[in-house]
Formats: sequence, C-alpha cells, structure tokens
Amino acid sequence: MRVLLTTCGGWHLSRTAKAFEARNALAGLWLSGKNSTGVLASYYRRCWLFHIAMKPFYHLAPQIVVERMFYRLFPLWRRWIEAQPFPDCDVVQAIAGYATEPFFEAEARGLLKVVDCPNSHPDSFRRLWQGECDRWCPGERVPIPDWMFDRQRRDIERADVVMCPSLFVRDSMLEAGIPEERCMVNPFGVDTSVFTPREVLPERPRFITTGTICVRKGHQYLFRAFESVRRAFPDAELIVVGDYKVDFRCERSRWEGTFTHYKFLDHSRLAQLTRECTAFVLPSVEEGFARVIIEGMAAGLPIIATHESGATTLVRDGEEGVIVPPRDVEALAQAMIRLADDKDACLRMGCAAASRGGASNSWQEYGDRLLDCYAERLTAMRNGGVHESRPVDD
Repeated sequence: MRVLLTTCGGWHLSRTAKAFEARNALAGLWLSGKNSTGVLASYYRRCWLFHIAMKPFYHLAPQIVVERMFYRLFPLWRRWIEAQPFPDCDVVQAIAGYATEPFFEAEARGLLKVVDCPNSHPDSFRRLWQGECDRWCPGERVPIPDWMFDRQRRDIERADVVMCPSLFVRDSMLEAGIPEERCMVNPFGVDTSVFTPREVLPERPRFITTGTICVRKGHQYLFRAFESVRRAFPDAELIVVGDYKVDFRCERSRWEGTFTHYKFLDHSRLAQLTRECTAFVLPSVEEGFARVIIEGMAAGLPIIATHESGATTLVRDGEEGVIVPPRDVEALAQAMIRLADDKDACLRMGCAAASRGGASNSWQEYGDRLLDCYAERLTAMRNGGVHESRPVDD
C-alpha cells in the first residue's frame, strides 16, 4: 500500500509522510511548504511558484495580509497540482479544501480518498469562530473566503474516509450529516524525543498556553479567569506563547502586561518551559485537535481544556486533567486554582497525562494507525463492502 499526501501549505503532512516513509508506504508528498522532516527527495514535490509568490508576504506583511494573499494566490497551486503526473498509489490523502483536484484522479483510478480535517466541519468551524468575532471584535470577519468553505464541504462529502483528529471533529461531522462509518478518529502525534515528562512541580503556580492569541482559542476567557487565579495566588504566573491575531485587537490593550509573553519559541525551549509549569491551559471554542495539548501531556502536565479544543479525545476529566465548558470563566478559574492548590492531584494527573498522551502517541504510531485503517478500508473496497473504523476510546 502506498499513499500520496498533498496540500497547499504544509500542515502536519510532513510528519505523516515521514511515518509512512518508514513503513515503505509513501507514494509522494506534494506541498507548497518545505520538506521539514527530510523525506527523500524522490517523494517530495514543491509548488515553487506559489511559494515564491507568497514569500515577500511571509517576511514583510502583517498576518491578515498573508492570509488574504494565500487565498488570492490559490489558483497558482491549483493549476500546479492539476499538471502533476500522478504516482502509482492506492490512497490519496489531502487536507480539507485541497483535495478537490487530486480526488478527481483518485476517482478515475478507483483509489481510496481520504480527507484530512485539521478543524471541525466547515459549518461549525465558521459559525463558532464568527460568533466569537461578533461578540469580542464587532465587524471582524473570519478570514477564510466562502469558496474555500465550499471546497471543504465538497471534499468531505466525496471522501471515503474523513480523518478526524478528535472526538469534537467527529461530532461536528455527524451533526453535519456525515455517516459515522466514514469517520476515523486519530489524534495527532507528538515528538517524544523533545517533549519529555517533568520531574518536579514549580514552587509557585505557573500556567502555560501555546497558540495564536485570538478569540477562537478563547484567550479572552483565559485572561479573565487568570484574574481570579491571581486573587487566590498573587504570585501565580500565566505564560502565553504565540503572536496576536487581528481579531483580538479590541481585547489586546486590556491584557498586555498581565502575563508573560513570548511571540515564538523553538520546540526545545518550549518543551523546557512547559516542564517548568503547573498545568497546560487551552479554553478554545473551536479546534481540530490542538497539537500543543499533546505536547503538554507528553511533558507531564495536567490539561485544562474544553471538548471543543479536541482534548477529550485523550484527556478524561479528573484523570489526565480537567475538562471545562467553553466560554465559562468561572469553571476555568476554579480548575486552575484546584491544580495550583492540590499538588498531589496535579502530580497524579500529570503522570497520567504523560502516560496517555506521550508514551504511545509518537508520530510514527499516529502514522501506523492511519495505515492500519487504510489497509482495512482498501480490503473492504475490493470486497465490495464497507468497513467501520474503530475510534479512540471515549
């Protein structure tokens, strides 16, 4: 079995490709992004025209301009992928929105079509994000154009397998009418050579969150919750790693200076800093599965997060962390206070998180789970039947 992986951009497909290559199951990696994991050059094709057109914006333009130009230049990628000679393969896997063209070839050849969904179904993705914009930054619009949401819907409807990185994504697919037997739940992997478990708790409460500071990830609720935490623990610290998104501009001035801020940290520094914290916090209103949650788990931290962050795929409430409702400032604050106050619970949950999130969830194991699913689906296709994939335990 051999799999072609493709998308405009990069997403997590370079890591998926490396795992497939290790099992001699990679047919190709077609991206506009770089080959970040060192897949053999014979497998890798890059849409240089798109990358070169985007490069000045990556280096010189504000984030909102980069996002707009990415979609305006999308026809360059589309024409490029239509011109690529197709490899010998059994499976085509593409990120939602970027599967349309390769799926035409897959259908003509009778290949297994897999749509990889980094976020929830386009309907919930757009609704939840726009709802937060309307509440916290009136007039701001989700930067993804309507035509891309339309492409995502069509790709999902055409796919034989809808790859869901979390139970939340699967639930959003079911809500949109996608049959459950087409959905496979497979949480992202983690680099366990970098993110290793902590050995001791910090002397004072330290909480960390990683990701773009924006309304979709719920920073407006986290900062309000931390006000309550500071009243209970005046020496508590909140560490935020990530730059601001434009939809946080109405909130930004209120909160700057109330937390320790790093715009960017490389993985080794981030892993070290994470190990020095009490808990990892992510109160997102919408995610696919935030990979930073698994990194926090692998570092031995209990997780405080929402179902909508994807956390419930691996985090059980009271076991590996605390699951809180979205937009609930009080519940979020109480969860942080609980783990700051109860060191035994913090240590216990952190050890459980490391065991469940890191010990058996490397990127290779992530890729192996995909290959097992594809082998079963291909057998079912060739036998004229339908196979139901087995999701991760709820």
